[in-house]
Amino acid sequence: MAKNDKLECSFCGRKKAETNLLIAGVDAHICDHCIEQAHGIVKEEILQSVQSTLTKDLTIKKPQEIKTFLDQYIIGQDETKRAMSVAVYNHYKRLLQSKDKNDDVEIEKSNIILVGETGTGKTLIAKTIARMLNVPFSIVDATVLTQAGYVGEDVESILTRLLQAADYNLERAEKGIVFIDEIDKIARKGDNPSITRDVSGEGVQQALLKLLEGTVVNVAPKGGRKHPEQKFVEVNTKDILFIAGGAFSGIERNISKRLNMQAVGFGASIDENPLDKENLLQYITPSDLKSFGLIPEIIGRLPVLTYMNPLDETALRAILTQPKNSIIKQYAKLFLMDDVHFTINEEALNFIVEKAITYKLGARGLRSLCEAIFTDAMFDLPSTDDKVLHVTKQYAESKLSHVALKKLKVAS
Repeated sequence: MAKNDKLECSFCGRKKAETNLLIAGVDAHICDHCIEQAHGIVKEEILQSVQSTLTKDLTIKKPQEIKTFLDQYIIGQDETKRAMSVAVYNHYKRLLQSKDKNDDVEIEKSNIILVGETGTGKTLIAKTIARMLNVPFSIVDATVLTQAGYVGEDVESILTRLLQAADYNLERAEKGIVFIDEIDKIARKGDNPSITRDVSGEGVQQALLKLLEGTVVNVAPKGGRKHPEQKFVEVNTKDILFIAGGAFSGIERNISKRLNMQAVGFGASIDENPLDKENLLQYITPSDLKSFGLIPEIIGRLPVLTYMNPLDETALRAILTQPKNSIIKQYAKLFLMDDVHFTINEEALNFIVEKAITYKLGARGLRSLCEAIFTDAMFDLPSTDDKVLHVTKQYAESKLSHVALKKLKVAS
């Protein structure tokens, strides 16, 4: 007992009786009070290190460098890649802006809305940017959002995912980027406001307004409704960049209607540049989004409007083989893991592209076709001694016809 009474903390000198816990080392002791202080010092040092690393990395991401990185994974879509590169770079510059109180010029963020048909690469651009960024990045789906108080997820759940991407580091999360997918699914269901609540359409748009512009939001770190006992975290969205994407299926009718109205009557001028009727999205304006069902307030908070070109035969052919993560390279890697040498000839590739154009599903159609063609080989070859697979047009045709026959038998 006398020996224990003499034990004390080697850092602060507290006697063992004055501490709740005294941990013994090789030649020293440390109490619980010193442990807490040391833990706080370590957290502060790590936070400062992360912030300095983030600030240093932001200075080297120039727009051309961002676009060059996107070119390695995405075929075509130069206009969109340029707009995204500038928006991300400007977001970096906002984060690096001097906090001088005498500086009257405050740079506002330029949120983006991205319009394009399914399978043209909207989400792929977001995921590719996530690979190179040193800021937290999250992709959320707007289809699950509803107005607060109704079944579904609240708008604040968007920031919950961003917090998770930042490993619950609030400082990093407040400088992150959020990609809101399927933004067209929350469009107003009718041209005129309804007497009943549009809780998954206009109601969500109204809830998004302050979030996009910049405000302090109480966010539940684990999701509000399933864990009501948790403490809220205050997140300032002023420095968070929002990118919204959607297919806006049918918006071409609104664009066509608007363009035709401008060319009716004796006073209509004859345009020297005829319209490209195969790609009306390139003529999209904010007024078309309003006609589709987005409220003017949310359109104003997404000032950068860009579009994705539909994929033609040349683009689809390039998507199959050229990018770093091309579909054919992925399958070659899968077969190589089973020691199978995989090759495919030009005729087979062109056949897959022709079928994808028929399906009108963009790059997703390519993936579906490849799965149908290669599934039998991926099932059989790992269990056999045959380690060579050469895919020809005849092979691809036979596999697709075989899949079609099975579906016909199931239907009958």
